[in-house]
Amino acid sequence: MTSAVPAKAFEQASFEPSPASRRRFRMRGIGLPIYTVLALLFLLIPIAYTFVFSFNDSGKLNIAWQGFTLEKWLTVCNTQGLCEAFGNSILVGVIATVIATALGTLIAIALVRYRFRARSAISLLLFLPMATPEVVLGAGLAAQFLTIGAEKGLVTIILAHTMFCISFVVVTVKARVASLDPALEEAGRDLYGSPTQVFWRITFPLLLPGIAAAALLSFALSFDDFIITNFNSGAVDTFPKFIYIAAARGIPAQVNVIASAVFLLAIVIVVVAQVSRAARAKRLARQS
Repeated sequence: MTSAVPAKAFEQASFEPSPASRRRFRMRGIGLPIYTVLALLFLLIPIAYTFVFSFNDSGKLNIAWQGFTLEKWLTVCNTQGLCEAFGNSILVGVIATVIATALGTLIAIALVRYRFRARSAISLLLFLPMATPEVVLGAGLAAQFLTIGAEKGLVTIILAHTMFCISFVVVTVKARVASLDPALEEAGRDLYGSPTQVFWRITFPLLLPGIAAAALLSFALSFDDFIITNFNSGAVDTFPKFIYIAAARGIPAQVNVIASAVFLLAIVIVVVAQVSRAARAKRLARQS
């Protein structure tokens, strides 16, 4: 004859973890922070190397540490062609971003809000530049420019980057458009707002975070691109192309200076954006 087991004792026997399970959970709890730290170190080591060697008192070769100096930061443009290439990258990135963001935003709104023929086919075709290898895309564009007799230079680079970035803009803004509540625009129209007023006073402000994110992504892709640029730049140098050419004879420390400055500027922009967002959220919370 068996005796009844108390419910409390049964629950403890069934659900209380064993010592081996506790050790496994403890190891997992320790392993995740260690893995995170190692992953961050792996990602940040190249950036740290670039920043440290921007202060290296080196000659043509910036490989071995020769000593600390601020001269490279004060003589950035002394390296022939460096500042010109950097300026070309900024110019191409800004123009390509403006064009790609404007066209991509309009395409995203059309794809989400309107029904028309070949809508699904256009959505599919917009993903092709994202899925196509840059070597294939760059070579195809170069062949097309050669066929029409276009001289390669800044214009061909801007056209190539614009075409490449539009897809990323459409995907980013399209997600934002799909999340908007159409009732807000309907309320604007009910208040006798014209389509232009509804767009600029309701739709555009709501889309602005997505548009800004798409523009930043587009500029980063354009500024960083080398493969498509190399196929379609001709004799014009951009910053990535200058680094590739300089690597054959030794990358000067001034390149590290510009790379470090761009990275620090990006960090400042992110921090300012986060602080502004937090301040705005506090202000709205106080008003409510």
